[in-house]
Amino acid sequence: MSDTLDPSRSPDLPEPIGSVGVVASLHKVPDGYQVVAQTTDGGDADLWKDGLFKSKVTRYLCFTRKNQDSVVVDMKFIDLRDAMPMGFTPVLETLDTKEPALRKRRLCVKICPRASAQTVLYDIQVMGRSKLSRSHYTCIGELNNMSIWYSAGDLPPTQRGLPSVANKTKTSTASPATSAATRPHFEHQASGSYALSAMDGVPFTISERFNDAPKETQRVSLMGITIKSLAEVEEEFQYNFSTERSIAL
Repeated sequence: MSDTLDPSRSPDLPEPIGSVGVVASLHKVPDGYQVVAQTTDGGDADLWKDGLFKSKVTRYLCFTRKNQDSVVVDMKFIDLRDAMPMGFTPVLETLDTKEPALRKRRLCVKICPRASAQTVLYDIQVMGRSKLSRSHYTCIGELNNMSIWYSAGDLPPTQRGLPSVANKTKTSTASPATSAATRPHFEHQASGSYALSAMDGVPFTISERFNDAPKETQRVSLMGITIKSLAEVEEEFQYNFSTERSIAL
């Protein structure tokens, strides 16, 4: 079952997921990450163990909502020999120990800039014994008799801009003292009558020190090289094309 969350019915959507990873220990989770430690029916959500034997090696899914520059828009499970889907990135190592993330299948995530994202992931859950479909969740596959589900929803246009944009705008705004000096008619811009640019009021005239420049270029000798005027060049290399005219006639 593949459903997406309806923002109109879910006004209090959490921040979208910015990154997905795997950890080997529940005690070494990176700051800002949320671990999927239990299945929906209360079982252990260890993705490494099999159904018969309990292994000393453990692997748990985790995700964070703190990455504001990019967001996760899709997830897939592929076999180890399958080609990587276009636009996806594999989760190869655990975040805490840098060991292989999974042993039977490969988890792949697709990330894109938040400003251009439309449908994003909001939640990830692991389902154990229960095989019931979850409303508004999508199953990406099974691993060790457990299925991994995610919920996705449309990212409202008002949330696509980065939070840092507002801060940058505030810091780049001129102080009241400088605003009065550089933009004395700001009230006209606010009313929509006209807008002043930074170059308004700057005179564009040629400096007076260039008014006395000589009209003709003088002959100058620079390191033994004589620079001739235009008249001297034309006189020395004048060619009247008499040969060409005689042939044409």
